[in-house]
Amino acid sequence: MGRVNTTVSFTPCCTRPPPERAGLRRPGWLWAALVCLLALWIAAIPPAHAQQHGEIVELQLDPLPEGLYLSATLQLELPELVKDALYKGISVFFITEAEVVRQRWYWSDKVVAQASRFLRLSYQPLTRRWRVVQSSTPFAPSGLGVSLGQNFDTLQDALASMQRIARWKIADEGQVDEGVTYVMNFQFRLDTSQLPRPLQIGAVGRSGWNMVLARSVPLSVVEAAR
Repeated sequence: MGRVNTTVSFTPCCTRPPPERAGLRRPGWLWAALVCLLALWIAAIPPAHAQQHGEIVELQLDPLPEGLYLSATLQLELPELVKDALYKGISVFFITEAEVVRQRWYWSDKVVAQASRFLRLSYQPLTRRWRVVQSSTPFAPSGLGVSLGQNFDTLQDALASMQRIARWKIADEGQVDEGVTYVMNFQFRLDTSQLPRPLQIGAVGRSGWNMVLARSVPLSVVEAAR
């Protein structure tokens, strides 16, 4: 019987991960550092609506037997992008909105009254005059509708007429009851939906076109004035 030689070989198991998986394992502190850096980078990006272009100087509510009236004083500062569009003959539109909301702890809040006013500011390069048109309804493309227009020699004079709101009726008689909790939400904003289509696309996400002034006033102020 012949002799049989048996050779046994042993190869130690490799403890290192395969090259394709080596990049999947990272220390926990490295992932935490990356997350923190990402959060700081996002926080450093200013939101499009962060820049304020004016302020609400005064806001007053006057309850009268025939309804609720609002008076306000604004301070408007047009962004440079808006001024450039105006000097090129492009009209700019604004909306003033007010709503009276009844707060209900057992259900969602209810809007009991709301009102809107529409403004169009334009510049006429030939005459170098400014024009402000006010309407209680949205401006129609045809230009038809009931509106009140005024001409001004300077942009400052035109803005001064837009900054004052006197005795604007925002609720009719019987819409607001005494002894009930209400909140009046006021907002003045630039309406980019009325801009020419190319400007609408360019205005998306740009702070120069995002002009909004807003404030909320509890209706307990009105009740105290009764």
